[in-house]
Amino acid sequence: MASNEVLVLRGTLEGHNGWVTSLATSAGQPNLLLSASRDKTLISWKLTGDDQKFGVPVRSFKGHSHIVQDCTLTADGAYALSASWDKTLRLWDVATGETYQRFVGHKSDVMSVDIDKKASMIISGSRDKTIKVWTIKGQCLATLLGHNDWVSQVRVVPNEKADDDSVTIISAGNDKMVKVCDYFF
Repeated sequence: MASNEVLVLRGTLEGHNGWVTSLATSAGQPNLLLSASRDKTLISWKLTGDDQKFGVPVRSFKGHSHIVQDCTLTADGAYALSASWDKTLRLWDVATGETYQRFVGHKSDVMSVDIDKKASMIISGSRDKTIKVWTIKGQCLATLLGHNDWVSQVRVVPNEKADDDSVTIISAGNDKMVKVCDYFF
């Protein structure tokens, strides 16, 4: 850090009863923060910037039966996705806190989740050593193999060509590998 740079704490958000495992923000709603926790919940926060309290909890999302490991938001901030050690994913309506869709198919803890910019395709990575590609309605389109140990992180990168229906999926695993593959749909 350069000598003229200063890190100033602006606030502390309290509301979970367990370790916070993941955070997500949305460009479409810059005052929205989503947190996931080992307490099996997610919390949506309204960031106020207030000196007294930087943010306030808006809603708690309950439904997972085990640790929520990862979370993400759609680009517009209307929906949240969560990955849990209960072997499922959930798609949540941020406004109501209700589960919109439940994704079942992994055989072990789900460690990571991501969604494409169009909110049409979801990817997940699990301790079962697989990556799954899902529709927004919960249908599993593909199960990708290739890691020799559990998948710790997944990310989807949109293809820049407007006429190409493909994405690049990047995954990291406990096998010390980062894998990059194109998925055509």
